[in-house]
Amino acid sequence: MKVQLVVAWAVSELAANYPKCQEHFLQNNVIRLLVGHLAFETIQEHSRYAIPSKQNMSIHSVVIATDTNTSKKGKIGNEEHEKGQVTHPGGLGARDMHNVVTNTMVEKSGKSRNDRTHMSRNNKRQITLGASIRSRVLEDPTTKSQMKAMAARALWYLCAGNVTICKSITESRALLCFAVLLEKGEYEIQYNSAMALTEITAVAEQHVELRHSGFKPTSPAARAVVDQFLKIINNANSDFLVPSIQAIGHLARTFRATETRIIPPVVRLLDNTETNVSTEAIITLIKFACPDNFLHVNHSKTIIDVGGPKHLIQLTYFGEQALQALALILLCYLAMHVPDSETLAQDEVLVVLEWALKQGHFTHQSSLETLVVEAKQRLEIYQSRNTRGSFIR
Repeated sequence: MKVQLVVAWAVSELAANYPKCQEHFLQNNVIRLLVGHLAFETIQEHSRYAIPSKQNMSIHSVVIATDTNTSKKGKIGNEEHEKGQVTHPGGLGARDMHNVVTNTMVEKSGKSRNDRTHMSRNNKRQITLGASIRSRVLEDPTTKSQMKAMAARALWYLCAGNVTICKSITESRALLCFAVLLEKGEYEIQYNSAMALTEITAVAEQHVELRHSGFKPTSPAARAVVDQFLKIINNANSDFLVPSIQAIGHLARTFRATETRIIPPVVRLLDNTETNVSTEAIITLIKFACPDNFLHVNHSKTIIDVGGPKHLIQLTYFGEQALQALALILLCYLAMHVPDSETLAQDEVLVVLEWALKQGHFTHQSSLETLVVEAKQRLEIYQSRNTRGSFIR
């Protein structure tokens, strides 16, 4: 395993410095091997990534395992059989069982030397694989931890910008592994896991199919990942706070309107003393409130209800220049989507927008100026209606 962890580090360096090699590693099954190391002793189902040894299995146990596996999962495909993959320890497809029975009969009846040689090679390979698994179990904890850290680092760089690799990861139990390691792993493992998840969610943000398949709300693994990010955001004192905020922003279009626990902790971060934290919080909230998000009206109302406008007004007036612009953009979205909000009227958001139009560092950006003008007009229409209604009453 000491050699394996150095190899995993080398893979991560190659992927980081020469992204074109991502596909080569994917084609040569490196992703599955790395996920296997990541999952080993991390989750109960880790053995689905390893090829178990069957040299001690009886024909009777093989038949029973085959019947159980076939009824649950169906016949294993030819491609999977050729790679020597087994989806569950002790599970054999019909063709595998046939080969075991045939080889056993050949051995007992003393048939051709070629068949016996072939069977002997298979047995040696199984014994070697079984020994490899046992050696992993017996490795010292420090080496095991380093191996997980390097596997997570390699996956982090391999999945960066690569939708195919990200899809293969989300289709495995790797997401669940990352969630567990983010919570319970040592610091380096946590860091690499957080960065890998941030990369995967960034790719998902740009690819609808991956977003829908890998991070659907009903997925237990996706929920586990979101839970861990929310725990970090709620604590607001972790070294992984910024990547956690970014990941939530990447997934902004996957959350349902009934998911009410996401936005409030992010809004609270607008008051954070660290500029990079409040900046990432605004960027994430913009992704919830922008028109590209189908539920932008619902999310805008939530941002308003949990006190977002007051923080944004402060940042628009007194924040750093880049932060001012972002706060103003989000304030405009809230005004456009919920112009009849009493909270926006009480907080005098219209006054803020009028002030912004007089500031040169805002008006020199034509797109921002257009957005402010549109938001201002929307607020004026609704506030004038309310004024007329009050006068009539």
